[in-house]
Amino acid sequence: MTLDITQYARVRHAAKAYDPTRKVPAAQIEQLRAMLRFAPSSVNLQPWHFVVASTDAGKARIAKATHGIFAYNAPKILNASHVFLLCTRHTLTDAHIDAIVEQEARDGRLPTPDAKKIRRETLLSYADMHRYTFRDPQAWMEKQTYIALGFLLLSAAELELDATPIEGFDNVVLDNELGLRERGLVSSALVPVGYHGADDFNANVPKSRFPAEALFTDI
Repeated sequence: MTLDITQYARVRHAAKAYDPTRKVPAAQIEQLRAMLRFAPSSVNLQPWHFVVASTDAGKARIAKATHGIFAYNAPKILNASHVFLLCTRHTLTDAHIDAIVEQEARDGRLPTPDAKKIRRETLLSYADMHRYTFRDPQAWMEKQTYIALGFLLLSAAELELDATPIEGFDNVVLDNELGLRERGLVSSALVPVGYHGADDFNANVPKSRFPAEALFTDI
């Protein structure tokens, strides 16, 4: 039987309110973590790090970044079962390139010293292209983080979990609260995960998208 993956895209929605009494089973959280870890990235760059808040104290620390104009997002963070924070490296360093090569060698992808050498040179050529020609290394890296975000959202839907992609937070406050910049990271997006509450208005309205003929050109 062929799986229709569009069913997950059709039923998922950005939850606007969560049921604080319901917790996601640990086994499902582990599946979401695995999907983030195995998400694809350009040249296997993996320029990300993920913070997972499962305790009230952890979620409260993240919610500190939802003050002022972002206050409407605080209840989502505090009431969700878990909150995933997707972070991106703020600098593309040669040390990170070396770490990729060494991990690929340990995993059996680079069986010879020559293979490691060629792989390192290839990665450095892409890194230098973005560092010196395009001058957009952080934007390039953050694009990869958003691929992982897509994996997380679709995976949550497949597990019949609700999730909400959030950019509405004070990244300076959050970066300082979690000491991210000292670790070479910046916060990119938040994703509360759990089960929507009865007051989630977005769960009961039709999904709205442009028609296919407006979005696709066949050549």
